[in-house]
Amino acid sequence: MTMLKDPSVKYRAFPQINLPDRQWPSRIITKAPRWLSTDLRDGNQALIDPMGAEKKTRFFDLLVKVGLKEIEVGFPSAGATEFDFIRNLVDSGRVPDDVLIQGLTQSRQDLIERTFEAMAGAKQAIVHVYNAVSPLWREVVFGMDQKDIRAIAENGAKIIRDQIAKYPQTQWHVEYSPETFSTAEVDFSIECCAAVMDILQPTVDHPIILNLPATVEAATPNIYADQIEYFCRNLPGRDKAVISLHTHNDRGTGVAAAELGLMAGADRVEGCLFGNGERTGNCCLVTVALNMYTQGIDPELDFSDIDEVIQTVEYCNQLKVAERHPYGGELVFTAFSGSHQDAIKKGFAAQERRNDQLWSIPYLPIDPADLGRSYEAVIRVNSQSGKGGFAWVIEQDQGLKLPKRMQAHFSRHVQELADELGRELQAADIWDVFRRAYRLDEPQRFQLIDWEEGRTPDGTRLFAGKIGVNGQEQSVSGKGNGLISSVVATLKESFGVSLEVRDYAEHSMGKSSDARAAAYVECVLPDGRTVWGVGIDEDVATASVRAVLSAANAV
Repeated sequence: MTMLKDPSVKYRAFPQINLPDRQWPSRIITKAPRWLSTDLRDGNQALIDPMGAEKKTRFFDLLVKVGLKEIEVGFPSAGATEFDFIRNLVDSGRVPDDVLIQGLTQSRQDLIERTFEAMAGAKQAIVHVYNAVSPLWREVVFGMDQKDIRAIAENGAKIIRDQIAKYPQTQWHVEYSPETFSTAEVDFSIECCAAVMDILQPTVDHPIILNLPATVEAATPNIYADQIEYFCRNLPGRDKAVISLHTHNDRGTGVAAAELGLMAGADRVEGCLFGNGERTGNCCLVTVALNMYTQGIDPELDFSDIDEVIQTVEYCNQLKVAERHPYGGELVFTAFSGSHQDAIKKGFAAQERRNDQLWSIPYLPIDPADLGRSYEAVIRVNSQSGKGGFAWVIEQDQGLKLPKRMQAHFSRHVQELADELGRELQAADIWDVFRRAYRLDEPQRFQLIDWEEGRTPDGTRLFAGKIGVNGQEQSVSGKGNGLISSVVATLKESFGVSLEVRDYAEHSMGKSSDARAAAYVECVLPDGRTVWGVGIDEDVATASVRAVLSAANAV
């Protein structure tokens, strides 16, 4: 069986919402929503091997550390493992006073009662009850009509009301989900929610949470936003309800749907760290939160050590966070392309010159350092890389800021190695090539042993020193207008090596008083060839001398 040439014979476009005066497209997100992690419930039920108590406890502690104040800890009526884990959280005092744990249940009496039993005694908790309301579920799964479905919601609300009275030591909150909201008639979802509110009588100070799930993502995110705005406009007692979003990623736009849903008037976002969940996953809380962060909004979640978060999530879920996952993936801050590398390198240089806090770097919408990532991995070198890439690696790894023409000279050496190895080059690979190309390893033909500088009566600079020549120490001297020219004169007079200096550069390799210095010299040989020399030393003048000898060693 192959894909259809005319898929319209099998699939229908999702209907639009009649909302000609929609307001959400002109709104912006200005503050963090309430967040709920459902990693321990929705995420857990999507795992090949569900988490045991040890992993669930470790994950819970991570969520608290990150800053989650609402955590769906499980489905207590699903079995003893879930129930016992939640009871242990409550009985052990592991739940901070400002954190609400949440338990999910279908709208059935025995399941609701079991959920209350699991969380009773907590300082505060959320009972999350749901029943599916869409036509497909009503007609195909349940064989019910709208009246029957509404009755299920109302009966569940009455049971919850009675259970709240039974356990007064806990401050109870209620969340109701018209499950399959995104594929249901919005007016019917409003009807069910209003019926639940009539029974539970929420107030402005103690509102109900109405969760509107895109149980299966079936339309573009703008349609979901229309549904949310329509719901918010037409719900009786809107000020007594917290509107919550629970998006899935079947169409790959779960994050977009959540963001547009917030613009449409929602107050709360449910999801999982790095988007784990059924089928293609839930909304990724990390992505939504850090998207806000890059717009100057405090998400009230802390991902300062994102690698620690990833390690815990991967251990508990036994699923790898993809290399290209937004913000968290191993390669998301890495550029291999030469043009990208050059732009990033120039961006960092401009940032340093500007010397302010405003982040403005090409290809990097967020500062990796804010997430605990180092800059070493921002640019990595392979056969597709340009001179800006390896220059960045050398600068970050060794503190050497190569002159522009030297970058072009060195690029040939790096490219040859990349082509030879056929893989990404590590910093050690590049440094090894650099040392060989510019003769930084000993022994070399010319090796500096000792030197001093003087002046003749007419002001000419005098270089005098001891140079090892093929392992034999030799005293030499020469005159010139400056230190470098006097070393060049020494090489010609003593050894017949002719160098014409075309360019020279130097810089400190750090900001401390004892930082080493690097010097670079570009020389032209009598036959027209260009050679570069590099010198590194605690003293900048000595580094200059070493650079000239490095160039001479190329002859």
